[in-house]
Amino acid sequence: MEEVFMTNDESDIQRKLRVLQYAEKIGNARKACRYFGIGRSSFYRWRDAYQKRGEAGLKNAKSIPQNPANQTPTEIVEKVLYLRRKYHLGPIRIVWYLARYHGIKISDAG
Repeated sequence: MEEVFMTNDESDIQRKLRVLQYAEKIGNARKACRYFGIGRSSFYRWRDAYQKRGEAGLKNAKSIPQNPANQTPTEIVEKVLYLRRKYHLGPIRIVWYLARYHGIKISDAG
């Protein structure tokens, strides 16, 4: 017999579906929320998402962007790592070097 494992997203969706189905079965959202230990605002958000998009609406949304706008460009990160590994420079010296010889201004805070 083969075991089937669910990912965290899948188990989260199943849990939300159980809550929604239980609430519909008993006809009382407040009691369902109390039984499962969730807030009513979460329940109504899940219900609305499920009604609009089905199971896909119950998937956890990412709260942060995948590519932050202020992320240091890859080529600058590579230069910093090169200077750190090859010459064992500290953050202040790396900032100074990049500003003086490459015209790159970065923070020494990390």
